[in-house]
Amino acid sequence: MTNILVTGSNGQLGNEMRVLSERYAAYTYFFTDIHELDICDEQAVLHYVSANKIDLIVNCAAYTAVDKAEDAPELCDKINHLAPGYLAKAIEARGGSLIHISTDYVFDGTSCVPYRESTPVCPVSVYGSTKLAGEEAVMKYASKAMIIRTAWLYSSFGNNFVKTMIRLGKEKDSLGVVFDQVGTPTYARDLAIAIFAAIEKNIVPGIYHFTNEGVCSWYDFAKAIHRLAGITDCFVRPLRTEEYPTKANRPHFSVLDKTKMKETYGINIPYWEDSLKECIEKLKKES
Repeated sequence: MTNILVTGSNGQLGNEMRVLSERYAAYTYFFTDIHELDICDEQAVLHYVSANKIDLIVNCAAYTAVDKAEDAPELCDKINHLAPGYLAKAIEARGGSLIHISTDYVFDGTSCVPYRESTPVCPVSVYGSTKLAGEEAVMKYASKAMIIRTAWLYSSFGNNFVKTMIRLGKEKDSLGVVFDQVGTPTYARDLAIAIFAAIEKNIVPGIYHFTNEGVCSWYDFAKAIHRLAGITDCFVRPLRTEEYPTKANRPHFSVLDKTKMKETYGINIPYWEDSLKECIEKLKKES
């Protein structure tokens, strides 16, 4: 029986992994967050992985506060760079595999065609730089590592853009959202499904890209959220990036090419708006 460790299990993706794990009863799961396992403690990680005979780690943990990261580079580096290296070393000692979640922020966002896994990286923020360093540490220390870059993650769990837009849509008469940053929303549940597909087919080491299908701006995303949530009293106006300054630079274009993921694991990826509808229906039922 395969023992699977899921780190960051209280986050959006970690929670989706937990829910889906019920479908995959052939595995034994260890769901941890900071209180169960501090992945920034190298000795604690080595001991936990060894003592529990972990065969596979799915690292969903990350420092994702992009703007705060600019003022907390050391903490961000610890969680996004050093910790994945510790996980990689620990699982390599067991002869096991590691699935590590990364980000579109490893690119500078100046492209106009979808980024492939082989596209040269060039992060423009502390968050992006530490995530890239994390990728490099994982590839250096774990011979059976799969890195999945994703973007614009949301879920019915945790805090995210979808929940924020629904809340603000109910509170405000109007709000502004940038229209000149383009990418693809990713329903964390769909990413979790893809991760299990990779586990079931046996992991092929390397870097992969995964988001939902299609392309939109943050403005389009916000408009779709309000339409699907039935919010009609809030006017959403388009903003240019310079009208909404942030501490960290954001990629203007972060569309990821998912061909490798689809061909390697034979998965079908839903269109972003279909998945958004599914998530919002779930949120409606829960409220």
